[in-house]
Amino acid sequence: MTKQTRHHEWLSLIDVSGPFLAAPVLEKVFPQGLESVDPLKRRHLRQAYDEWREALDLEDPRLVDIHQAWGELVLTEGLDLNDEEGDTLRSGDRLPDGLSYRHPESSVTLNPAYVVVDDQHEDKPLMLVAVHGPEVDLDSTIEGDGWATSPAERMVQLCRATETRLGLVTNGERWMLVDAPVGAVTTFASWYARLWSQEPMTLQAFVTLLGINRFFDAKDRRLSALLDDSLQHQDEVTDALGKQVQRAVDVLIQSLNRANHDRNQELLKGIPPGELYEAALTVMMRLVFLLNAEERELMDVVKDERFQTYYAVSSLRIQLREQAGLHSEELLSHRRDAWSRLLAIFRAIYGGIEHEALRMPALGGSLFDPDRFPFLEGRIKGTSWRTDEARPLPIDNRTVLLLLDAIQLFQGRTLSYRALDVENIGYVYEGLLEHTVERAKEVILDLDATKSAKKPWVGLEELESAEEEGGKAVERLLKERTGSAISRVRNDLKKSVDPEDNARLLAACHNDQSLCNRIAPYFHLLRIDSWGYPLAYPQGSYMVTTGTDRRETGTHYTPKSLTEAIVTETLEPVAYVGPAEGEARENWRLKSSEELLDLKVCDPAMGSGAFLVQACRWLSERLLEAWQDEERAGKCIRIDGKSLDSLEGGEPLPRDVEERLLVARRLIAKRCLYGVDINPMAVELAKLSIWLVTLAKGRPFGFLDHNLRSGDSLLGIHDLDQLRCLDMEPNRAGSGRKLFAQAIDQAVDEAVELCKRLRQRLILDIHDVEAMAELDKEARRKLE
Repeated sequence: MTKQTRHHEWLSLIDVSGPFLAAPVLEKVFPQGLESVDPLKRRHLRQAYDEWREALDLEDPRLVDIHQAWGELVLTEGLDLNDEEGDTLRSGDRLPDGLSYRHPESSVTLNPAYVVVDDQHEDKPLMLVAVHGPEVDLDSTIEGDGWATSPAERMVQLCRATETRLGLVTNGERWMLVDAPVGAVTTFASWYARLWSQEPMTLQAFVTLLGINRFFDAKDRRLSALLDDSLQHQDEVTDALGKQVQRAVDVLIQSLNRANHDRNQELLKGIPPGELYEAALTVMMRLVFLLNAEERELMDVVKDERFQTYYAVSSLRIQLREQAGLHSEELLSHRRDAWSRLLAIFRAIYGGIEHEALRMPALGGSLFDPDRFPFLEGRIKGTSWRTDEARPLPIDNRTVLLLLDAIQLFQGRTLSYRALDVENIGYVYEGLLEHTVERAKEVILDLDATKSAKKPWVGLEELESAEEEGGKAVERLLKERTGSAISRVRNDLKKSVDPEDNARLLAACHNDQSLCNRIAPYFHLLRIDSWGYPLAYPQGSYMVTTGTDRRETGTHYTPKSLTEAIVTETLEPVAYVGPAEGEARENWRLKSSEELLDLKVCDPAMGSGAFLVQACRWLSERLLEAWQDEERAGKCIRIDGKSLDSLEGGEPLPRDVEERLLVARRLIAKRCLYGVDINPMAVELAKLSIWLVTLAKGRPFGFLDHNLRSGDSLLGIHDLDQLRCLDMEPNRAGSGRKLFAQAIDQAVDEAVELCKRLRQRLILDIHDVEAMAELDKEARRKLE
């Protein structure tokens, strides 16, 4: 077993939420693998766990004492946190001062049960430890004290209030490490004591990472340093995932392009190139949604054997990989059933399944609408998926495997979507919004360029024109476009093309031998796709290129650390009575559930919905607190969030805390959250993001379609024809009255010209304030 495989194996055996320790970081610090655990210690821990488990199962009256003894044993003997002087692990009266936190809106005060301190540096706290009863679920909200948060979230608050980065929360069975760095995403990693004997590697990892050495070793080997290094690596994972998905989109576009060519250009007839890119991106977003839903068991059918065998996306990748292992990936190129299976699960999500052997509710929503991009099913625009025959595209299984690998694998390891925040997924896909699809107006060569290259492609005619000026002109042109050294360009131009590469180039040229011969001299400067084919685009082909949408529409990723702080500061004054009046925090009063559900939060440039996602989380937690307050006052809460004196036959709110949280999130999303973005794909991405934090089993998710809309929130229109006609639907029958078309066009042209002059003036003389002001006034007058 390799070192890398060993680290990946134990990482897959623990529950992680958020960016945790990266395998490359672990390999660097532990090149020989995890530290071994003394057999005597292992046996002692197993015996103590069995005694604790027996006392719990038999409801032993001594359970409280046994529970406390078990926790102390893990900390002192398992992790060796109690040094010879007994000063490292403190508890009770020996806890350092200042390690408590009082929640301002309730009577709850948090204190750690134990604290690991650095007694050489003024008893600096290194890790706080909270011990809960064995019946407490560390992820579920604690009821009855007016603060609707889980033990895990309470540890986060305690860590941040006391400026202690690390926390450890346990109920005896589960041992959860909390990493709460200032200004960054919180991570939760959980070990289960029952697995320490079944999977010894998990105990090794627990002792190695949380033992005393990780707090007092060399600085670069301490746990906090490993987590910091891994945070940087997490950014690399997200960036790498974005590139993988981009390559997958490229391959899918090329597959559609080949299918269109094979059908005499009829398949994609009348479909704008930009819509083709939206379709490919939508396929990838659908797959990400399904992987989340399957991993988090958000659909009841996930555990059904038939679903796993014939529908599940996660099992499809495993099945394709097994086929490739038994035969070869080349064999997958000749099979085409996987694409049909994807189309089937897309339809099943949208329209549901009603069969005696398998039932699945219809979830609807625009993301999975089969008629939105009918050409993906081989249907023409205007046909219906319910009545018209589908003729699935000839997309081979090898391409489908690439799509699935792109979103599930990183450095050979399967990614856990539980460990990826919704914001991370948003970041991956926002990077794709700066690309689009265009039809090649001439023969285009996609060059193997460096990151610094601004235009990594060149027209074949442009190259041939440079050839007329001589070899040095060609070298200069290719150096400029690739960003490579002139020596590399010269060497690549001198290389010959072997027969196998020539065959691949001929396939890329749609078997046009003449075109193949013209491109061959530049073969070694071309970018190669995931299947080893050079990226050369004959005239009329669809090609993925860098667009301007992301820059022009301002679609950019906002990190969770920023959204958390901004949302809290923004919503506290409207969710509580007191902040706006200047009251001290301890005098704030949470508004009623009805008042909270009447709030309206709108993001006029929402992008992937990062702020709305965080607003949904924050407001739903406040809504849970309000419901608890009202229930203590004798009220009954109905399933629609109404607080009543009696239910009067209505359905009550679920008692399960997790179910309540989902209800709260869906109510907040439906009644309180609104968003607009000029980029239609950003809107779909925002819907996906909010779906992933609100989806309840079996509930349709089309409820967001009217809340999140595409449009220009600045002008309130999509295009100038709406302004020219003074009509929001200028192309409908009976419209088209361009009342002020000429005047509006003239005003816009003049305003644009003035803006250009203003920009030029800024460049020429940034200090000439008076001239700039006059130009600005003139431009404003014209626009008005």
